[in-house]
Amino acid sequence: MPIPTPLHSRTSELCRSLRFKDWSGYYAVCAYDVYAEREYFALRHAAGLIDVSPLYKYDVLGPDAEAFVSRLAVRDAARLKVNQVAYCCWCDDAGKVVDDGTVARFAADRFRLTTNQPFVSWLSRHRRGYDVTVRDVSDKLATLALQGPSAREILKQVTDVDVDSMRFFWMDQGALDGAEVVISRTGYTGDLGFEIWADSPDALRVWDAVMDAGRRYGLAPAGLDAMDITRIEAGFILAGVDYYHAPLCLIEKRKSTPYELGLGWMVKLDRAPFVGQAALCDEAERGPARVLVGLELDWDEYAALFAAHRLPPELCAAAWRTPVPVYASRGRQVGYATSGAWSATLKKNLALATVRSEYAALGTTLRFEVTVEYERKTVQATVVSKPFFDPERKKALA
Repeated sequence: MPIPTPLHSRTSELCRSLRFKDWSGYYAVCAYDVYAEREYFALRHAAGLIDVSPLYKYDVLGPDAEAFVSRLAVRDAARLKVNQVAYCCWCDDAGKVVDDGTVARFAADRFRLTTNQPFVSWLSRHRRGYDVTVRDVSDKLATLALQGPSAREILKQVTDVDVDSMRFFWMDQGALDGAEVVISRTGYTGDLGFEIWADSPDALRVWDAVMDAGRRYGLAPAGLDAMDITRIEAGFILAGVDYYHAPLCLIEKRKSTPYELGLGWMVKLDRAPFVGQAALCDEAERGPARVLVGLELDWDEYAALFAAHRLPPELCAAAWRTPVPVYASRGRQVGYATSGAWSATLKKNLALATVRSEYAALGTTLRFEVTVEYERKTVQATVVSKPFFDPERKKALA
């Protein structure tokens, strides 16, 4: 049975839909209203506040912290400056992704990792020979994601942290309504946004202060359904949907490498040895057999399939996560889509798909399976660049 997050007394009170899901053993709001439209538009046009406390969080401390974190990640932690954050992934010896998340550097000898899955056993397994201490602080920290174009202005009302000059994927420490917090310019919506990290006993105070300050800016509490649509617009992958954690896979086919997931840009091969380096060097030389791409479905063709039955086009109100076959123009299956959504901002029908490498070039036209009145049809889908939605404000300074 799920347990409450440190913010549950506030989120449950506001959740009129009574729709929760189990996220890492915690209650998480799917949508506060029956449908997530209001929350989605708040994230894109004002701001939304999301309880992301169920993320797993691990502090790594000690003289060898830098070397230890670098040994496990495909990115080189030695290149991180104090108060810098990096998105990264961790691989097994075969170069298959174990998990993805962030690494934040607090000091020369202190890092914090956030992950999707319990990671303490993986960290402990590789600790031999390193003078480090690993602390699981998952239940000691509450995390609030304040996302949207008004996020910066809202934070300026409640904290002494200089968010105007905070760069993308950096962080700082300060006070928020008397509580000590860490604020990072990070998020999972692909928009201007910040994440607030506070001790669990201070969580309600922080939530109330942000919500009070945000009223004049149109701030709304937002659930996972709205965030799921925004992360697809941003082209972000989701563990357990767009890829699977390698240790949990029953067959090799389900495992993925960073190059297959479009994360090859973060792999730094020319450095000290790290887990999975040899396998990734081989793959970098020969190229991945498959690649995760962005697809844009042809709307006119999609609508015509329903019009043939005198029906309006059907669209899922939320993001979908049911695997869908993707075909080459001659009808041979060349991949599968794993998640997608109708983007109300872009007015486009979008999907994330894994396809064979020879079909991954931008502009390639494929066929996407659609079921209409119990009949399997296909519509044209074009490989387009990711992210689909990439506003300048995401990285711009005030």
